[in-house]
Amino acid sequence: MTKRRNKKSQPSRPQRKKFKPKTDNQSDYIVGMSENDITFCSGPAGSGKTAVAVGLACEYFLQNKVEKIILTRPVVESGRGLGYLPGSLNEKIAPYLVPVVEEIKLYLGRETYNSARSVNAIEMCPLEYMRGRNFHSSFMILDEAQNATYEQIKMFLTRIGMGSKAVINGDVSQTDLQGCDGGLDLCMDRLEDVDGVCVCELTPSDIVRNGIISRILEKL
Repeated sequence: MTKRRNKKSQPSRPQRKKFKPKTDNQSDYIVGMSENDITFCSGPAGSGKTAVAVGLACEYFLQNKVEKIILTRPVVESGRGLGYLPGSLNEKIAPYLVPVVEEIKLYLGRETYNSARSVNAIEMCPLEYMRGRNFHSSFMILDEAQNATYEQIKMFLTRIGMGSKAVINGDVSQTDLQGCDGGLDLCMDRLEDVDGVCVCELTPSDIVRNGIISRILEKL
């Protein structure tokens, strides 16, 4: 009598997070990014300004619409700048981009993310070190832009190369800058009517995390 061999159960692979807007404003945000070269987005924590931008960047990357994803943000918490932090440039900026990187891993899958990182197709570039570079065929995301100065945002915008998109997001109601004003609000006002530029605003009603966050923000 032939014994039947039991097939070993294969561990299930985690599925990629599906890219899907959860509110009407988020849908408008996606349209704005898709139809324009530069998109500004302001909104409170949890409203999706970063997650939606990352989701679209990953879709563009998977569909070969761009060759690279560029992640950057200003670093103001260290006080004296990145030069005083230990490690390489990637090691200096990596802790500040953990939330963005975790979103990318969800959308791409860990294996695809690791493969892209190994060939520098996903690059974490400190905002302070972007001067003099041009990024072609890239989806560029400047996160936490409320902590960037006017000059820094202007510099970032001039790094956009051929076939690239840039998203600048932040919360204009709060900034960690001391002794100077953030440049996000000013840039949004000045560039709102420029062809190829879109300005979006998300509100507490777009917060899709724990509902208590929306209720807190309405009071604070």
